[in-house]
Amino acid sequence: ALVVRFLTKRFIGDYEANTGALYSRKFTIDGEQISLQVQDTPFVSLEDDTDSICCQEQINRSIYWADGFVFVYSITDYESFRVLRPLHQHIRRIHPNANIPLLLMANKGDLLRARQVSSKEGLQLATELGGTYCEVSARENCEGVHEAFQQLCQELSRSSSSCNGEKRRGLHLVRPKSPNMQDLKRRLKQALTSKGKSATTL
Repeated sequence: ALVVRFLTKRFIGDYEANTGALYSRKFTIDGEQISLQVQDTPFVSLEDDTDSICCQEQINRSIYWADGFVFVYSITDYESFRVLRPLHQHIRRIHPNANIPLLLMANKGDLLRARQVSSKEGLQLATELGGTYCEVSARENCEGVHEAFQQLCQELSRSSSSCNGEKRRGLHLVRPKSPNMQDLKRRLKQALTSKGKSATTL
């Protein structure tokens, strides 16, 4: 929902399950145009009764080529918050020395009555992991989502300028090809169509 909000400024609460698609957009940051690729990865979960994560290979491939990370959790779901520290440890094992920008994004800020994770806990974890923190509502606040992603883009732009392309030179993993905005439009169209059918049925 956050990726859809960021890329299209629209919110659809019920749409096709996460397929791990890759999307590309161009943005102007501090007067310079950058090409941003957003990998919408499948969710990560904890293994039973442990603090180890269960991670699909697709996520590992994304971690290798990513220049920045957005950790998303729901303020109404403590388990989604609990997985972030082990996920960060997993990333550090892959990139032990890299200084990679990180944004910790708490979603569903409109559901305060169902809150399970406090803002203080989110901010403390962001500080611990060396990232920035924001609390948003994909449903109600398009501007908040866009501002959070734009802040990360600014960090990415500064980071890429300072490293001059030297970062992670030893890795030979190729970035995914063919970023697909057409697929996102198709998913949105399918979701709108299915919502219309459901309304008709009711």
